[in-house]
Amino acid sequence: KPACSVPRLTHLLSMAAEKVTSLGKDWHRPCLRCEKCNKTLTSGGHAEHDGKPYCNHPCYAALFGPKGFGRGGAESHTFK
Repeated sequence: KPACSVPRLTHLLSMAAEKVTSLGKDWHRPCLRCEKCNKTLTSGGHAEHDGKPYCNHPCYAALFGPKGFGRGGAESHTFK
């Protein structure tokens, strides 16, 4: 069964053609989406936090990345 809430009949008809595996689960291709912005993701092309998928930029970086100016990279630092 996929990790999404697609109805059973739709699941049976579409899973073979649209199945992607990510985060240890099977998903319908259009159901693998960022938890924050709802953007459709590709298997292996996204980040994970607490078992949920997130797009790498900007969502994962903004929510869970380094804090401070620039949110990562050489210019990133936290002011005290």
